[in-house]
Amino acid sequence: MLTQLTIHNFALVDQLELELQRGMTAITGETGAGKSIMLDALGLALGDRADLDVIRTGAERSDISATFALDDNPDAQGWLQDHDFPSDEGQCILRRVLTRDGRSRAYINGQATTLAELKTLGEMLIDIHSQHEHQSLLKTATHQRLLDAFGGHQEPAQQVSRLAGMLRSLGQQIRDLQSAAAEGNAQRELLSYQVRELEELRLQPGEFSTLEAEHEQLTHADAALAALKAVTDLCSDNDEFNLEQGLRRATHLLTEIPFSNPQLEEAAGMLNNALIQVEEAASTLARASDRIELNPQRLQDVDERLGAIHRMARKHKVDPDKLFEHAQALQAQLLGLDSADTQVEKLQIDMEAKLALYHQAAAKLSQLRTKAARKLEKEINTQLGKLGMAAAKFSIDLNSATNADNKGAPGNNGYDAAEFMVSTNPGNPPKPLAKVASGGELSRISLAIQVVIAHTTTIPTLVFDEVDVGIGGGTAKAVGELLRQLGEKGQVLCVTHQPQVASQAHQHLLVTKVQDKQSTATSLRHLDIQDRISEIARMLGGDKLTDKSLAHARELLA
Repeated sequence: MLTQLTIHNFALVDQLELELQRGMTAITGETGAGKSIMLDALGLALGDRADLDVIRTGAERSDISATFALDDNPDAQGWLQDHDFPSDEGQCILRRVLTRDGRSRAYINGQATTLAELKTLGEMLIDIHSQHEHQSLLKTATHQRLLDAFGGHQEPAQQVSRLAGMLRSLGQQIRDLQSAAAEGNAQRELLSYQVRELEELRLQPGEFSTLEAEHEQLTHADAALAALKAVTDLCSDNDEFNLEQGLRRATHLLTEIPFSNPQLEEAAGMLNNALIQVEEAASTLARASDRIELNPQRLQDVDERLGAIHRMARKHKVDPDKLFEHAQALQAQLLGLDSADTQVEKLQIDMEAKLALYHQAAAKLSQLRTKAARKLEKEINTQLGKLGMAAAKFSIDLNSATNADNKGAPGNNGYDAAEFMVSTNPGNPPKPLAKVASGGELSRISLAIQVVIAHTTTIPTLVFDEVDVGIGGGTAKAVGELLRQLGEKGQVLCVTHQPQVASQAHQHLLVTKVQDKQSTATSLRHLDIQDRISEIARMLGGDKLTDKSLAHARELLA
């Protein structure tokens, strides 16, 4: 739920920090005081489009932050985790900054984000019912989800969706194989030729690298043997002078010195070690010389083999050291073409079996939805009667007739595509909920829907902006009771003009406008019981409070 809203330099608000609680919160104030400013600011924090005119006059930027507790919102918690936004002790902070130069920045838990991500997360946190666009009940995808949640058949719906996904995947595999088969004859002939010529080459794994190393050694064998002979002579084989003789002579001369000291002993040790290293080097060089051979015939054979590999690699447009892997891949493709017909047959059998399961599951789900739709219609129409819309008729179109001829298509939603419809006047045909003209009617219809499906919604905070437009008396009282009923299950924020609605709230916020010669500002504060009595009395009888209006206010609050 929304726990805190902080606003800086937004519209008429200089600075506002508001703590919010569970239950129903009424927001009231005189006409023009700016009651919707709070909701407009909240909408920006939730990802609504920005207009630079909302930046307070004289300020360079507007800054809005909304803090939410996520204890009862697993969907939002999962989204934050999936998108790598760290959550601090079960809290989430959405922030929006607008600047005069036209820039808009968005943040989730202090981390920069896109407006699209902010909006997606915002729709999991708050549902605003008003004439604003931020309203999930205007989306037909929401209608399907709410109907399934109301009927308690999310699992059958998920099963249908899973089967539809499997069928689409199988269908795509079959089409790919059939398309490959259609082009397969020419491709098979080409692949067969390529595989045969590569098999004739008899290339072994790693052969190219081994041949290259051998070719390098055979090519430079003369120079290598000459260099080894020269180094061996220098180390030990030269009769006139070599390193071994020199080192032995040096160590002998040191032993003839008639006294000793640490430096002489250290030098003698170094020379002895050098003598050992030279002897070992000479031995190693001798063994290396034995392994190098002058073999012109072998060099010619290796050269010819490398040439054949290079020519084949150029023909197939691959690197020579990748030619063996390329041959393996071509063989796999040829085997795939040869087995395509068998694979298609197996996939078609599997698809027929899953299609039968899909139709069985979709038919059962359609029956469940039809039953749930009639029940949901009845309950929502009952609530509409309480809200002064007895002439309105709410219905749910499952589009069953439209889909009856297309039941072979594996849709994620089965045979149905639920859409909420409403007729606001007798004799008028029902229209989609999104096309209801009156904002006040739309708000009350949304309220009726929310009351009925409140036990299934995963959105913990609901906002109703002037749902009481054009009503009064008993209907206003019914609206207030319904809003309070919703507040008992979560959090409801309600901008209202009706004292009967405001009196039902658990908390009451008052919006006031303060003016002087230089500026105009809007402020908002929590009301205690005495201030609340005065505000409801003002709403009942105007700015002039009377004993009668005060008594009526106390009666409403009681």
